[in-house]
Amino acid sequence: MSFHSTAAQLATLAEGESHASISPFMTGGGALVILLLLLWITTRFNRDR
Repeated sequence: MSFHSTAAQLATLAEGESHASISPFMTGGGALVILLLLLWITTRFNRDR
């Protein structure tokens, strides 16, 4: 992938044209689940408090 094609894809993404198969709710929900899992793991290992 060249720099020019990468820049063109990022410019298209910045304009708001999203891919049809990417659901914002699935993306946000997945990110929330991952962050909650990381928070749970962090609190399990941080027992010195």
